[in-house]
Amino acid sequence: MRSRVDVSERRACLVLGQPRATQRRRPVVRDDEAGLTASIIRLASAYGRYGYRRIWALLWGEGWRVNLKRVWRIWRREGLKVPQKQPKRGRLVSDGVGAPDGIDVPR
Repeated sequence: MRSRVDVSERRACLVLGQPRATQRRRPVVRDDEAGLTASIIRLASAYGRYGYRRIWALLWGEGWRVNLKRVWRIWRREGLKVPQKQPKRGRLVSDGVGAPDGIDVPR
């Protein structure tokens, strides 16, 4: 952005509302990033109700020596979420038909 408009880095970051350090820091991509991401997605699809912490434990079981924070960052970047738990279905007893013996259901 600074190349298009002649403003200082400090002013541009102030207008955009971001820290100045984000302009200087270059992200470092590791060599095993693609393989780790594929493993996380594979495990998340195989174990749908597992969160990132249990996926991290499964990764350790597979031999990945990876930090939990790194798994969390990949988890968020890939948009993975644990689906909401479905509510238990209650028994519908509206008119007393099918009620167990000894239970008096008002009609």
